[in-house]
Amino acid sequence: MEKKRWDCTALPKGWKMEEVTRKSGLSAGKSDVYYFSPSGKKFRSKPQLARYLGNQMDLSSFDFRTGKMLMSKLNKNRQRLRYDNNNQNKGKPDLNTSLPVRQTASIFKQPVTKVTNHPNNKVKADPQKAVDQPRQLFWEKKLGGLNAYDIAEELVKTMELPKGLQGVGPGCTDKTLLSAIASALHTSAAPITGQLSAAVEKNPGVWLNTTQPLCKAFIVTDEDIRKQEELVYSVRKRLEDALMADMLAHVEEAAASEGEALKDEGNSSEDMESV
Repeated sequence: MEKKRWDCTALPKGWKMEEVTRKSGLSAGKSDVYYFSPSGKKFRSKPQLARYLGNQMDLSSFDFRTGKMLMSKLNKNRQRLRYDNNNQNKGKPDLNTSLPVRQTASIFKQPVTKVTNHPNNKVKADPQKAVDQPRQLFWEKKLGGLNAYDIAEELVKTMELPKGLQGVGPGCTDKTLLSAIASALHTSAAPITGQLSAAVEKNPGVWLNTTQPLCKAFIVTDEDIRKQEELVYSVRKRLEDALMADMLAHVEEAAASEGEALKDEGNSSEDMESV
C-alpha cells in the first residue's frame, strides 16, 4: 500500500487527510481516503466525520474524496437558506405568470382560460393509449453493430448460440439473433418458442410473429438445461472466489492501517512521557 498524508485546510486546524492506494488484489489501483483528528482518531466516512464534529462545522458542502469545500454547492446552500428565511412566514408563491397555451396543431400560440375548480372535472383514461402499439418488423436489426466493452475498454467476447437456433429474415446474423432473443426475454412474459409458422421462411414480411424472436421454432432439451446449469455454477464459483479474495485483501489492508495507527499513538505517548 502507498500512503500519503497532509493537512486538510478545509477542516479545523490539526486535522489531517490520508490517501491509501491499493497495490494488490482485484481493487489494485483504487484509493481509500481517511481523516485523522488532532488527537489521532481515524474516520472512514463523511457521516462519521459529521457526527464527531456535530455543530462545530457544516459539512454539507464538504467533498470527502478531495477534502475540499465545493464552492458551487456552498453558494447553492447559502441561496437556499436565504430564500427559506425570507419566505418562512409567507405562503408558497405562484411564480408562473404566463398564460396557459392551447396545445393544438396551430403554429400560433393562443391564450385560453384554465378552469381548475369545476365540479364535474374527472380524470379520464384514453382507451386508445391502453392498446398495445404495433411493433416494427425486424426492429431488432437496429441493435446490429453494437458491441459490449468491459471496464478496461476491451471488447467482450460474444456468446455462442446453440446449433439448433437458426435465424429468420433478411440479413439475419448470429449477433442479430442474439439481440432478438435477449430482447424477447426482457420485453415479453410469454414463453419463447420462435416462429412456429413454416410460411415465415418463404415470406417473413407477411408471416412474421413480432412477439417472438427472429428464429425458427426450437425445443430446449434436458441436455441443454444441464449444460446451462453447469455453466452458471462455474461462473458463480469464479465470482465467489473473486469476491472472497477481494474481501480478504481489504481486511488485511484495514488491519495493517489500524496497526500503524496504534503504533503512531504509542509513539506519541512515549514522546509525551519523555517530555
